[in-house]
Amino acid sequence: MTNYLNTTLYIGVTNNLLRRIYEHKTKHNEGFTSKYNLNKLVYFELTESIEDALNREKQLKNWKREWKLALINESNPEFKDLSEDIGLTKELIDPESSSG
Repeated sequence: MTNYLNTTLYIGVTNNLLRRIYEHKTKHNEGFTSKYNLNKLVYFELTESIEDALNREKQLKNWKREWKLALINESNPEFKDLSEDIGLTKELIDPESSSG
């Protein structure tokens, strides 16, 4: 996750990516991501198990910022918000926005 200007990065693990991104975008939970307005999904990986996910999270959190940016740039050089690509539409985030 990152913010609008792509200046702060956040790495986390979840068993439900769609739900978790919704929570970040709606600031459902107080904490680092809501404090720094990190609501743009720019990279994600799927793993076979929670253990694999936790190990990968630890690995990435120990990486230098430049390495993380290079990883994101490989698949998403424009730092496009991938939320809609995984099914999270603006209407799901703000149901009022779709009413006319």
